[in-house]
Amino acid sequence: MKKIVATPFDRNRIPPKQSLFLMPLFWLYMMITLVGSKLKIHKVRMKGLKPPFLVLGTHHSLMDFMVSQAVFFPHRINYVSELEGFEMYGEWLYRKMGCLGTRKFITDFALIRNIQQVIKRKGILVQYPEARYANVGTSSELSPAVGKLAKLLDVPLVILNMRGNYLQSPIWNLAKRKDVYLEATVTQVFTQEELRKASVHEVNKKIAQFMQYDEYKWQWDSRMAITYPKRAEGLEKPLYQCPVCGTSFAMKGQDADLFCTACGASWHKDEYSRLERTDSTTTPYRDTSVDFAHIPNWYEWERAQVMHEIDSGSYFLDIKVHIESLPNAVNFIDCGTGRLCHKEDGCYLTFKDYGHETEETLFFASDTMYSIHTEYDYRNKGQCITLSTLDNTYFIFPLEDGFNATKIQFAVEYLYKKKTALKRHSSSKKIMEGKNDCNNNTKH
Repeated sequence: MKKIVATPFDRNRIPPKQSLFLMPLFWLYMMITLVGSKLKIHKVRMKGLKPPFLVLGTHHSLMDFMVSQAVFFPHRINYVSELEGFEMYGEWLYRKMGCLGTRKFITDFALIRNIQQVIKRKGILVQYPEARYANVGTSSELSPAVGKLAKLLDVPLVILNMRGNYLQSPIWNLAKRKDVYLEATVTQVFTQEELRKASVHEVNKKIAQFMQYDEYKWQWDSRMAITYPKRAEGLEKPLYQCPVCGTSFAMKGQDADLFCTACGASWHKDEYSRLERTDSTTTPYRDTSVDFAHIPNWYEWERAQVMHEIDSGSYFLDIKVHIESLPNAVNFIDCGTGRLCHKEDGCYLTFKDYGHETEETLFFASDTMYSIHTEYDYRNKGQCITLSTLDNTYFIFPLEDGFNATKIQFAVEYLYKKKTALKRHSSSKKIMEGKNDCNNNTKH
């Protein structure tokens, strides 16, 4: 029987450079992986730029790492990577590839120190701040701390915006679409001097601007046909709610078609990824102002439904789940069954952790989670979300109906915005009350 290792990952270990001896093998693997992708690289304001500098890349699929390596070839680079990759491929190899281990959607000061070490030794640090593959090929929420990190490092800031990576292998159906080609635009968004003059707000605004993307719009504008015959299978995971009858979790994808098992509404996903309605019913969409043929519009309509649930006080999730923890780069630990409760103030995860005699409840406050990591079929185990502490990541799989990773993500992101906005309002109110008190007590 394999020994279970519960020792937490060493977050403070200084990351090595990419192995000089293994780099030829890494480059060879990169070139083999990119064969047939017809990768085009566009460089903007990059002439003469030398390390150290920070790179923020859009996050679509595993191909991102290959494209990033190709863009900065022949430089050695360091990546920020989640511990799943360390566990899957081995910590030794991942460190030799120059990866810095961390957990998603937490504040990790050890990671910041390690990033600073990479920059101090005149390296290139590549980070994917969305921290999650794109669900429907559009940009995700970014942490407001990204701009602060850029200012702290005080080196040129580069944005790598990639196109085609998602379309080639979307997270909801990872089968590779061989007729998708790839493009990447790498831009020096701030020189060191420009970064020093800009405020954190200005830096964040520009990062968001240069990291915007819509893979389906790009496909349509490029007239790039995707002939993969099962191109709609799995699409029901991000598009979980029927826009005709409003039923959640009744959508089903089969071959190139998507349909609702509750009302019979159906759509055909054509070779340009447009969803054309094919059912013979005359029932209109619940919101006739939305163009549901464009997949991201359907996705954002679902987000609006979740926001409405929260504002009306009807959003609530309490479900039986299976939990696996990943404390390190060695092994997952089965923690058995538990309950996940998600409501306005945050997530409550109740279970018996490995080595514990009794159940305990971990609480993750809404105002500390700007987003959440989601998976649609994690290692063939189905949908899941993850919740992390500094020394552990909990992979949470549903054991009952009513769970959808995307819906939980929408709720987490909206609750974060509501809670932080409320905090700012309360803080401003206290400041104003303090000023009024001072004015009232001032003697003239």
